Amino acid sequence: MAERCEDRGERGLVRRITEILGISEKDDCAMLEYGEKQLVWTTDMLHRRADFPEIATPRQIGWMTVAVNLSDVAAMGAVPLGLLVAAGIPPGTEVDFVEDLFAGMKDCARAFKTRVIGGDLDSHHELTLVGTALGEVENDLILRRQGARPGDLLCTTGTLGSAGAGLRIALAAEGDGGEEINDDQERLVLTRRLLEPVPRMREGRALALSRSVTSMMDNSDGLALSLFDLAEASGAGFLVFEDEIPVDPLVARVAEDEGDALDLALTAGGDFELVFTVSPDRIDWARRACDLTVIGEVLEERKIVIKSDRGEKALEPRGYQHMTGPERPQ
Repeated sequence: MAERCEDRGERGLVRRITEILGISEKDDCAMLEYGEKQLVWTTDMLHRRADFPEIATPRQIGWMTVAVNLSDVAAMGAVPLGLLVAAGIPPGTEVDFVEDLFAGMKDCARAFKTRVIGGDLDSHHELTLVGTALGEVENDLILRRQGARPGDLLCTTGTLGSAGAGLRIALAAEGDGGEEINDDQERLVLTRRLLEPVPRMREGRALALSRSVTSMMDNSDGLALSLFDLAEASGAGFLVFEDEIPVDPLVARVAEDEGDALDLALTAGGDFELVFTVSPDRIDWARRACDLTVIGEVLEERKIVIKSDRGEKALEPRGYQHMTGPERPQ
């Protein structure tokens, strides 16, 4: 029986495709040197059924289409120059929906000092949106997934798990086995964090200017998978301090218990924070650049373990993937 994409999984399939194309390294964006700067490109495809819960408004769908691309630009320490959007829209879609959809794209782009400059429109049986963002960053400031060194400190911006908690609430609203909470304000906060992610543009740029970061990426697929991606790129490992992981306080309102809250922070994805490593002698510079939490350190040995008062255990490479299938440590 021929191997199927779901057997290999998203990351396994990406590795094979990059081999075919001759791409030796994978970062949040592709790069092209242009004088004293690097141009960075990223693209992301989103589908109505796979990526947007039923409760998502047209404006939120548009916002997310732009935000997920800008998050990749932020992870390179770059400044956004503009976005292209290709939209496949079912012919029966109401015009008001389309107008609100593109208004959401405009709002997100404008919030982060850029704009949608063009794209393509076509008909499709399912709403399909492809965003492409362009940015620029100085050659000596660009941040990449590779570069973590043993002894570096592992850090993250923001708090983790709220998007995963928001998804549970969204699924409950659809009657699909999610979790309900009684506080309308808390429900609104968590679902907005899921549907209106905030790309860390300011933080990414400030960290690049601080010259303190040795490697970085966004954690859109979850912290655990992001650590495996960083480890693979740098040929290193990580020791993660469980008690230092900044689980969003609201996650406890949805989680079944403390372990479930931690699992949401590690594997649910959708938070769009930055996870990065910092040279110990530059940590004060990184702290001046943005609010951060030190959650671990880089190991020379290629293993990823999480430490608590119960001891150490291997961290599993679980998180969001478009292709179902096992994710194996490298």
